[in-house]
Amino acid sequence: MLKTCSLRFSRGIFPSSPSRLFGSVRFNQTHYRFQHTKMSSDEIVHPTIVDGWFREISGMWPGQAMTLKVDKVLHHEKSKYQDVLVFKSTDYGTVLVLDNVIQCTERDEFSYQEMITHLAMNSHPNPKKVLVIGGGDGGVLREVVKHDCVDEAILCDIDEAVIRVSKEFLPGMAAGLTHPKSTVHIGDGFKFLDDYKNTFDVIITDSSDPEGPAESLFQKPYFQLLHDALREGGVITTQGCMSLFLKGKPLESFSHKSMV
Repeated sequence: MLKTCSLRFSRGIFPSSPSRLFGSVRFNQTHYRFQHTKMSSDEIVHPTIVDGWFREISGMWPGQAMTLKVDKVLHHEKSKYQDVLVFKSTDYGTVLVLDNVIQCTERDEFSYQEMITHLAMNSHPNPKKVLVIGGGDGGVLREVVKHDCVDEAILCDIDEAVIRVSKEFLPGMAAGLTHPKSTVHIGDGFKFLDDYKNTFDVIITDSSDPEGPAESLFQKPYFQLLHDALREGGVITTQGCMSLFLKGKPLESFSHKSMV
């Protein structure tokens, strides 16, 4: 077997997960008009939180919604690109929400980070140079650098607010952002890739859903850029496969660059 790098998996019981699942995409999310209003010095309100419950509502699933009980809202801001909300839940730890969609919870984030990272990393015989597009919370980068064979791991995220907020409120995930092998670039992943040809062994797209700043990462020109940025035998993996319960043709969620 050609695999040369070692791997250390975290241990834990796989819980029932309210956060995003690898390969699932949510379209046509309900949008709200936001106002960052403080009721008091220690209370932040948000229109998705009513009677102590956060509600993630989507027109794709009529008659149902994802809800989590909120202990305390920790942070809310409107960045240049999206609405950023962080709250402490009663049972799932700290929760990061972008444009009303749950991105991760402390309780079960490992199930997403490990799946999207290690399938790609272990499908390459010796990944030396790895690129993460998106993933500003740092969780995927944290998993990438667990592979001792990696010489350099680069992350490119368009929204500095996600990186900043994650470092403050999700330090267990954000640890990957400050690893000695990690380099963080703030900018458009689409434009970033255009400057690199035949460079990376593995590219992981850890994006939010295909609306707002991540929309271009689900279109054909982006996948052509991914292909061109890979070395021969390179691997890509992406958060991008449509749910089997939804109509439509799913995107390829995992592909190899031809070695011929």
